Amino acid sequence: MSEKPTNSSYPVTDFRNLTSPIIDVRSPSEFYQGHWPGAVNIPLFSDSERETIGKSYKKENRLKAILQGLKVTIPNAKNLLEIILQITTKKEGKNKSLRIYCWRGGMRSSSFAWLARTIGIRTYLLKGGYKNYRKWVLNQFEADLPIRLLGGKTGTRKTDLLNYINEENIHVIDLEGIANHRGSSFGSLGMKEQPSTQQFENILAESLDSFQKNSAKEIWLEAESSNLGKCRIPNSLYTKMKKAPILEIIKDKDERVKNLVNVYSQNSQTELNNAVNRISKRLGPQRTKEALTAIKRKEWSKACESMLDYYDKCYEYELKKTTNINSINLSGLSLKSSLNKILNEKLNPL
Repeated sequence: MSEKPTNSSYPVTDFRNLTSPIIDVRSPSEFYQGHWPGAVNIPLFSDSERETIGKSYKKENRLKAILQGLKVTIPNAKNLLEIILQITTKKEGKNKSLRIYCWRGGMRSSSFAWLARTIGIRTYLLKGGYKNYRKWVLNQFEADLPIRLLGGKTGTRKTDLLNYINEENIHVIDLEGIANHRGSSFGSLGMKEQPSTQQFENILAESLDSFQKNSAKEIWLEAESSNLGKCRIPNSLYTKMKKAPILEIIKDKDERVKNLVNVYSQNSQTELNNAVNRISKRLGPQRTKEALTAIKRKEWSKACESMLDYYDKCYEYELKKTTNINSINLSGLSLKSSLNKILNEKLNPL
């Protein structure tokens, strides 16, 4: 669609088709809770200022709140304009423009757009604001999705295999990569800070939208529990995952232990001890002691072996809940050879 120089509000689908940088003018805490992936946060108000203005609107009146808002933004106008120029000058071409949203597509985004237009920047507002974007996000999980799950016991390199796939007819979604968590008590070790569940959903929805636009025929995900650390898989999507066929990866125990050592031995003893203690009640006193002793002695293989039995039993329990399974032994194979073997396998239909 063409980008006309207007301050009109665009519905989510049209707003998405524009190419301008996206600006989120909400407060830092609102942005942290969840935002349009790729958006730049240029808050009109700090968290405390937003709270004060909000109370004024509720307890006094709209005009009073507007005046308080102007008292904050007018002295900051020069700084805001400099930031706008920095962002728009990065874009090639003469037609400089910005996509802008706030919570409901109200005064914050309109005020910011007015300021940008004073220096010749074209502006496009999101109709209904971030609130409307969230409706779009949640709607993505309601669609019929051709899902196939990659399963297997811990240490079978399921995530590595997923990320190695580069096939036009397969769309891969790395849930653990999006959540920055591997799903176990050890899942956060060596990972970046987790996004909020809301932001996890936003990124996931964007990936599903990419699937709808490309030529892929299937979506491949790793079989996960409903929670990845503090991130929760949306119920609508998780229900579909529970009904999807599973491709179970099998590897020899020694190979699995080696893979786990490569991943987790890089972490500090304190982090590893804390992870063991978090599941000590489920491990039992003997296996907990064995694991902690092995970690202290840096006997990484023994530490992994002392906990594998617990994790394997958990996996086997969950696996009994489904019968739609293909199992394939990839012991000793590289990622390339593993993928070739999988693609030549006759898999259960979706």
